[in-house]
Amino acid sequence: MGVVYEAEDLKLRGHVALKFLPAEIENDAAARERFQREAFAASALNHPNICTIHEIGEHDGQRFIAMELLEGQTLKERVSGRPLPLDQLLELAAQIADALGAAHAKGILHRDIKPANILITDRGQAKILDFGLAKQMLPGRALPAHFDGTTEDDPHLTNPGVAVGTVMYMSPEQARGEELDVRTDLFSLGAVLYEMATGRQAFDGNTSALIFHAILAQEPEPASKWNPRLPKGIEEVIRKSLEKDRDLRYQSASGILADLKRVRRDAETSRPAPAPDAAPRRSAPSAKKDKPSSGRHATAIDSLAILPLENASGDPEAEYLSDGIAETLINALAQLRKIRIVPRAIAFRHRGRDIDPPGGGPRARRSRRSSRSHGSARERFDRLRRAGGCGAPGAALGRAL
Repeated sequence: MGVVYEAEDLKLRGHVALKFLPAEIENDAAARERFQREAFAASALNHPNICTIHEIGEHDGQRFIAMELLEGQTLKERVSGRPLPLDQLLELAAQIADALGAAHAKGILHRDIKPANILITDRGQAKILDFGLAKQMLPGRALPAHFDGTTEDDPHLTNPGVAVGTVMYMSPEQARGEELDVRTDLFSLGAVLYEMATGRQAFDGNTSALIFHAILAQEPEPASKWNPRLPKGIEEVIRKSLEKDRDLRYQSASGILADLKRVRRDAETSRPAPAPDAAPRRSAPSAKKDKPSSGRHATAIDSLAILPLENASGDPEAEYLSDGIAETLINALAQLRKIRIVPRAIAFRHRGRDIDPPGGGPRARRSRRSSRSHGSARERFDRLRRAGGCGAPGAALGRAL
């Protein structure tokens, strides 16, 4: 309720939102009371998922609230008849539950939680808006359901003389006009979660009377009927939030938040991880093309010794390659985490001997490439370095060496 303008704060040199009462209801005592209640309730809260109130004032006889300027769309617009992606649903639901918990800890009931009163910023942050129906509870006491107003922005509104709120998101006790506590907001949150998960309203009908009847006497269709991919954990959170008996419902927003975090953890751990050896396997055909591998080297290895290459050309000027290429290989392969490379000082003790190096692992074989294959040897090193960076080098290294 109200007219909102973007304005510049000349003192803080920033942009804010100014909310005014519409001129036609400026003299309505109930509207003024609700407007002031919104300002007092929201200003008492400091939470990243609740719209921040900067100032309450009056200008030329018009009351206004200065609040943080938010860019984005309402949750109602975001859902728009379609279920939200699971990651987005869980993230936003957790933020909303955390914000409600902060309000309840201050003894404040919102009493009008619905998608139209939740804004999603351009950065994906949920913000609870419109505390115009909020009430302060006394410690340890429930809140009487006063008959003091209506919401203004929904086709199914309560009328003067009936319990406040928006009909399809009301709790059963709110619809019956009973005393309220924090669990009424949790039921409304359950109805919002249902809509986020399915794109449909949990309780719907052509008239307010039909919706009241559904809230009081009917169970909504299981959310999985409309969204078969929905995890069972989310469906259980929704079901428990929408318990008509508030003693069987969640007793606090922190309970919903904990279960949402658990569902998110389970969803993340159940996702199949990509095969770590995908890239090395793609490089395998090029290795086989140069030199077929034996069955022994086709399996993953965990230890490898690089011996000096043998100069089979007989050219003394090419002798430096024997140690140089071996050292280059040792230094490059030592960067790999899943294979142990035998240190140079140990491996080079076995120069000229065709035996297993200390430390175990597959037998290291010396290359018999001649000096005229220098270019080919360098290309093979480059190929090995690329394959090794993908995390499962065993098979490719065995073939190349």
